[in-house]
Amino acid sequence: MRITAVTGHILSSPFTYGGPAGPGGNLHLRDIDTLLVRVETDAGITGWGEAFGFNLVRTTRQALTELIAPVCQGEAAGDIAGLMRRLQRRFHNFGRNGAVTFALSGLDIALWDIAAKAAGKPLHALLGGARRERVPAYASLLRYGDAGHVARNTAEAIRRGYRRIKLHEVDLGCIRAAREAAPAEVPLMLDINCAWDSVEQAVGFCRAVQGMNVRWVEEPVWPPEDFAAIAAVRRAGGTGIAAGECLGSPESIGTMLAAGAVDVVQPSVTKVGGVSAMLAVRDLAARHGAALVPHCPYYGPGLLASLHVLACAEVEEPLEYYFADLAAPPYPALIPRDGYVAVPQGPGLGLEIDPALLAGAG
Repeated sequence: MRITAVTGHILSSPFTYGGPAGPGGNLHLRDIDTLLVRVETDAGITGWGEAFGFNLVRTTRQALTELIAPVCQGEAAGDIAGLMRRLQRRFHNFGRNGAVTFALSGLDIALWDIAAKAAGKPLHALLGGARRERVPAYASLLRYGDAGHVARNTAEAIRRGYRRIKLHEVDLGCIRAAREAAPAEVPLMLDINCAWDSVEQAVGFCRAVQGMNVRWVEEPVWPPEDFAAIAAVRRAGGTGIAAGECLGSPESIGTMLAAGAVDVVQPSVTKVGGVSAMLAVRDLAARHGAALVPHCPYYGPGLLASLHVLACAEVEEPLEYYFADLAAPPYPALIPRDGYVAVPQGPGLGLEIDPALLAGAG
């Protein structure tokens, strides 16, 4: 089975997120953009992947269509490991993170979708088999920067059935507002997006949120590659520490784990190298005794692939779900119900995008 075409397609949807009108979150998003990677084969099997993401999708698509797609023509779709290794080596001079790696990640997801469809099995069957029929989701709230908005959206997430809440807030008043709006047994996760420039600042923040039932503080210091600093925060801060979404390879994540930097590792399947990389990180996390909770604040095949990975995990961990309501979600079936997402059982990724949505893709 040979690859006959690799193309990129952008879905763009208006959204609301419980905040004021206008751009939302720390990325100042006006719409939610999803870059779909479509891989066609001479066997008539089509696979779908997703490459990161948001405001960067057009740059990533350019890397996909101009660099990667022409090289894939005629390659064996079933040789995922061999093809991905050749492509990574061929394009490594463009960096081991960023748009090229994001595009390769989308390609890898699509190839796994094809492999599972060819086998007539759901993706999770190729990853070790699902241990559960549904996966808990946590509400990943966008940044509001206003205690009232934080409290209101935390309460709304609880009303919708979520029992885990992530904030993208640094202000302690906003964090206290969420804590007061959620039942005491509901853990908070705090993604501060590398807010602090020093270990001392980050440790002070971590100590300030002790007693608030915080499972982890995410990316506590700048830059995200300063693993020694993250490890120092972990030793002194008194909270769990999570990181990994900004890293572009299993090797870099392995270095972070070896430094003792994190309790929770957060690879992003649309950034780190696709499903193949996620499996490598799964092994690394197990070796270092870290929990694997993927970063997946997106709505396309990347979210779906992350769901399959979590369905196979020995220890149940939650799926990140970006707390926004899209006018046209790629997969309505992935919207959490009572705090859970059902694991698809169809071949491949198990869900297909509405052809009407695809017809309007850019």
